[in-house]
Amino acid sequence: KKRKSHCREEKKHILTFKASCLCGSAPCLLCGCCPSSNNSTVTRLVFSFFLLLGTLVSVIMILPGMETQLRKIPGFCQGGTTIPGIENHVNCDVIVGYKSVYRMCFAMACFFFLFSAIMIRVKSSKDPRATLQNGFWFFKFLILVGITVGAFFIPDGTFHDVWFYFGIVGSFMFILIQLILLIDFAHSWNEVWVRNAEEGNSKCWFSGLLFFTVLHYALAFAAVVLLYLYYTKPDNCAEHKFFISSNLILCVIISVVSILPKVQDASPQSGLLQSSIITLYTMYVTWSAMTNNPNRECNPSLLSLVSNISTTEAMPTSSPGMVQWWDAQGIVGLVIFLFCTFYASIRSSSNAQVNRLMQTEEGKGTVGGEEVGEDGLRRVVDNEEDGVTYNYSFFHFHLLLASLYIMMTLTNWYKPDITTQAMQSTMPAVWVKISSSWLGLGLYLWTLVAPVIFLNRDFN
Repeated sequence: KKRKSHCREEKKHILTFKASCLCGSAPCLLCGCCPSSNNSTVTRLVFSFFLLLGTLVSVIMILPGMETQLRKIPGFCQGGTTIPGIENHVNCDVIVGYKSVYRMCFAMACFFFLFSAIMIRVKSSKDPRATLQNGFWFFKFLILVGITVGAFFIPDGTFHDVWFYFGIVGSFMFILIQLILLIDFAHSWNEVWVRNAEEGNSKCWFSGLLFFTVLHYALAFAAVVLLYLYYTKPDNCAEHKFFISSNLILCVIISVVSILPKVQDASPQSGLLQSSIITLYTMYVTWSAMTNNPNRECNPSLLSLVSNISTTEAMPTSSPGMVQWWDAQGIVGLVIFLFCTFYASIRSSSNAQVNRLMQTEEGKGTVGGEEVGEDGLRRVVDNEEDGVTYNYSFFHFHLLLASLYIMMTLTNWYKPDITTQAMQSTMPAVWVKISSSWLGLGLYLWTLVAPVIFLNRDFN
């Protein structure tokens, strides 16, 4: 009897703990995986998981043949297999393809906009709104599901056309944020490896830095050669020649500036490793922009390049609205997106300039060790009692922009044509990507020269 009573009490305690994880203020969902994590890190990881979950749903909905499979379900899709006496109410044209991606990402954007507005000017975890930020995960998930269901009832009308331009603007801003995160990652990488080299075995660590720097520049140079070879023509594609040449020149400039003596004196952490990563990323953005050119002569499909088929054979003019969902630049974009999203959730940077740009104050929170409750269960550490370590509102705004970027990436930045129900490449998407690469390079150049120009200001 005592044993049964003890088991009942233990089960009751476990259920109470799970309920507190879902509804309380402590983000317990990841305690078992990362018990020594800080409150701020776990919260960002869970919100990022919401974003990745929505991305996964969008990917599933856009898979080729998904609509055909749904129509086989009896009594589900309009125009599909029917069940006697049951009317099919679901419009499967809306829940699959680009329409589903637009609606799913619209729901995620609304969800993160809601929290971005609610969390404005939260200063510490003592603020009542911080409890909403760091807990109640079950109810927040229900809110996201509710918004998603409602989004699929939005009439077609001009929704896709208008939301396309929201996606263009949001993706432009998110590309800049990706560049900032890559700069921060490169600075942190360089700082850690240089410190390890100074502590011992300097030859090994410096060789590693040299290897990756050369590798990044080699890949960037190979990309330039391939872009000139396949995306330009001797008597055509003048815009592409300008894009490649201008970005190549700008990348050479930032690489030279990063190793100037005055820049090194003012910013010892700057170097060629950071410049090589930015150069490689710029070449990716340039390639991604050119794949949205509606001129098929200047924008050959990947299939035609691999199989050595002419563009006229690979892309017949009879199907201009066909969308190639899984192209190479889209896959690379998703990989970079996943990396930047995860890095934004766990980053702990000492770079003051990047922290100001990303609205984070990583050194401000209280540092604590792993906490173990009286019940023996491990808790995450509330490291924000004295002050938040990141701007709650800006973090949600960043995830809002990420939702728009995912929407544009999964639909290849194609613009929906309401009259023909097709997807078309547009030049605005090309110029948005190219201009974001120019602005990003200018921003990185500013981080190099600002400490030299403003000598009286502390940029460390």
